[in-house]
Amino acid sequence: MKLDASWRFDTPGPLPPEAVWPFDALIGKIAAQGNRWSILEHFKSYFAGASGGTASRSSSESWAESDLSNMMRQAADNAPLFIEAFYEGCKALQDVGGLAVPDAGRINRILAEHGVGYEIRPPALVAVGVGLHQPIAVPERYRSLDEQAQDVVQESLQQSEKLLAEGHPRQAVQEILWLMESVVTAFKGLNAGETTIEGKYFNKIVQELRTQKKGQTIEQVLGWLTILHGYLSSPTGGGVRHGADLKSGFTIDGDEGRLYCNLIRSYVTFLMAEHDRMSRKT
Repeated sequence: MKLDASWRFDTPGPLPPEAVWPFDALIGKIAAQGNRWSILEHFKSYFAGASGGTASRSSSESWAESDLSNMMRQAADNAPLFIEAFYEGCKALQDVGGLAVPDAGRINRILAEHGVGYEIRPPALVAVGVGLHQPIAVPERYRSLDEQAQDVVQESLQQSEKLLAEGHPRQAVQEILWLMESVVTAFKGLNAGETTIEGKYFNKIVQELRTQKKGQTIEQVLGWLTILHGYLSSPTGGGVRHGADLKSGFTIDGDEGRLYCNLIRSYVTFLMAEHDRMSRKT
């Protein structure tokens, strides 16, 4: 696996302890496909190497399982080398033994769920733990929404993150763009100054809100939001709503996908806070 050479000699940080268990559980599922003891010994050699050591054969299968767990915890002191050990161990079993193993998308999902800060982009491991690569935090609850709406918001956010982790940035942007449109439609029926928002669709509601909120921050936010929405919807832009211009060869890569998703998450967060304020005045 290609990774920053300096990571091999000075750890950039450990793997969180709670992130070790999911990988241990995956090894158990892999081992169920063949000689369990041999497969545990196989992974022992990879994790021992990640710690700069070697592995000797355990005296029994149960000891092999215990020894492997200890080696994984030691290897977790260096997150990139731990990830490499698991990935390369899986790849070897797939290439030589023909076993079914987790793909990069499944591994990335674990890394994203635990905020590890790395992502496999075969054949490389890259750091994604700073700046725009880190998902913008969105509150789990919104006082002005009912339970069903709360579930819709959280499910869409989680699905978008899952798609990013699995290497599907265009679909991730499409999912969260749909959420942003849905959040805007939640303003229908709310009082905005001296009038009530009567529009039923995204563009009409945005227009009404901007008219009634002139000079306020939300007017500017909705302007930026509209520009981004139009670009991502266009066949010559993101192509996520009306199809893409196939002649342009345009694609959304992982970094662009994270950028767009974070921008939209920030707009969603602001709009939901504004929705709360306007709901309390209704």
